[in-house]
Amino acid sequence: MTSQEYQEAVDWLFIQAPNYQIDGQKAYKPGLDNIKKLCEFFGNPQDKIKTVHIGGTNGKGSTSNMLASVLQESGYKTGLYNSPHLIDFTERIKVDGKNCDKEFVYDFIQKLKQLPGEIQPSFFEFTTIMAFEYFYQQKVDLAIIEVGLGGRLDSTNIIRPLVSAITNVQLDHQNILGDTIEEIAREKAGIVKENTTIISGDENPLVKEIIINKAKETNSPFIDATKIETALESDLKGNYQKKNIRVVLALVDELRKQGINISDDNVKSGLLKVHQNTNFIGRWFEFSKVPLTICDTGHNQAGLEEVFNQLEGYFQHKHIVLGFVNDKKIDEVIPMLPSEAEFYFVKPSINRGRHPEDYEYLLKKTELNYKIFNSVQEGYLTAKQNCKDGEMIFIGGSNFVVGDFLEKNLLMT
Repeated sequence: MTSQEYQEAVDWLFIQAPNYQIDGQKAYKPGLDNIKKLCEFFGNPQDKIKTVHIGGTNGKGSTSNMLASVLQESGYKTGLYNSPHLIDFTERIKVDGKNCDKEFVYDFIQKLKQLPGEIQPSFFEFTTIMAFEYFYQQKVDLAIIEVGLGGRLDSTNIIRPLVSAITNVQLDHQNILGDTIEEIAREKAGIVKENTTIISGDENPLVKEIIINKAKETNSPFIDATKIETALESDLKGNYQKKNIRVVLALVDELRKQGINISDDNVKSGLLKVHQNTNFIGRWFEFSKVPLTICDTGHNQAGLEEVFNQLEGYFQHKHIVLGFVNDKKIDEVIPMLPSEAEFYFVKPSINRGRHPEDYEYLLKKTELNYKIFNSVQEGYLTAKQNCKDGEMIFIGGSNFVVGDFLEKNLLMT
């Protein structure tokens, strides 16, 4: 297999299957019928591996990577399924921090091309069965599976995990999951399985009650991770990580009850070596020190509030590169923006990327100091040129803004 053959195979996958990352809501295929048919076609690999299921609006990527790092420190061969990818497709499927083998991806796509006509999966369903099969072939001890979107009807919800967790519930993807926190919480609580412990990291009493009720319906133990007190820290920076650490500790405690040997030292070192063990990037990622350049994939209202609150603690003058996708409620984001910063609004390169000209009428109503650019790289290079000694650059607003930035610049460092 040549690199060109690999790229052509991945391109086929993106083109053939509806892809939420590219197409948005029209690519969302709720329900488990397709993934059930897919898994049966490949011999139900998801039933042959031990799994942990992690959902939530924000924090599920950080939480799953922290837990993976802890398990790796404990000597377990660990699979990790996250989405979306930032640079390369293989980032979605990892074993012990190493991206999925490209030869496997290529060969598996050839098998997907031979699927019976009655099975017409979405892009995410394709990648989900690919992850299950890879983890089975790699003989992982445990696989951590991150929910793609929602929970109840998400294709990952076919698994029977050892334990599940919901990090939190916030307003996001309302056009699919519902207009209220309560509606979204019910969708996310759909990952609760019969007689399977569910861990909640959400402090909202309404959310907590919905998850507790679902746990009672399914005879599942409920654990409130918000009650955990700890001084442990992680190399994943961001004030919001303190909440995620509590969820990880609750997951560790439950896995210990099920015979998984994890020492306190494993937990401490695992939390401090997440980047090294899993190659996770994107959340409060320090790209460079001079100039100080930080990127963060937080993209919904709650995530961006956390980001801008943390930015307040940096007293340097800020150059902020931001971009959004079409379904983002930008009118809710603009009031959060710090008025004293310089802004570089950019268009993410994907089809769903929204050009700043489309929402400039909102910007004109503010006193923000801003410029508009056709691409993330144009905005970043201008920000870097304008950034004086002692000032900083922040890049975010969307996974795809951070992905565009890292794809262009990470290999240059």
